[in-house]
Amino acid sequence: MIHLNEAVIVEGKYDKIKLKGFLDAEIITTDGFAIFKNREKLDMIRRIAEKRGIIILTDSDSAGFVIRGHLSGFIDPKYIKNVYVPEIKGKERRKEKASAQGLLGVEGLSEEIIVEALKKAGVGADGSTEEGPKITTADLYKAGLLGADNSRKAREKLLENLDLPKGMSTKQMLTALNSLYTRDELLKLLLEENDEV
Repeated sequence: MIHLNEAVIVEGKYDKIKLKGFLDAEIITTDGFAIFKNREKLDMIRRIAEKRGIIILTDSDSAGFVIRGHLSGFIDPKYIKNVYVPEIKGKERRKEKASAQGLLGVEGLSEEIIVEALKKAGVGADGSTEEGPKITTADLYKAGLLGADNSRKAREKLLENLDLPKGMSTKQMLTALNSLYTRDELLKLLLEENDEV
């Protein structure tokens, strides 16, 4: 597994699944062009970029470049590392036919090609050290954000207070929290919130 401190931004869930096989990193999807209308997610990605940096890894087709351009126009370039994968003709196994441009997306590329693209972009793919303990579902459970009668309300309140999208699933919330906060920072925030009640 290659550990990356930066969050990796990809287009879709199949790209994320592919990368999870060999990258130890926070991986966030744009859900394709849906990112254009999702201001909350854009704001979250910007905040993550300012906190730890992001790696944009979109497909090498025109849609990938449009999404990359949109993100790059919204986020200060000093927080972005652009990784470009080569244009390789082909079709992903799960699809019946090739994309409009006939190119493989991130999900269809080999691990070796993606790792090489990361290296070419100067991404520290050499196994940097872990930043500390991650926030886990057990932490969320202890904080009353999972498994209690009012957990959903508590999660929505936390997300609202942290200016994160309220419609996030627990898994998405965990990804965002681990991208923006250390475990200690989050536990301190949760204690402060409980003191206000």
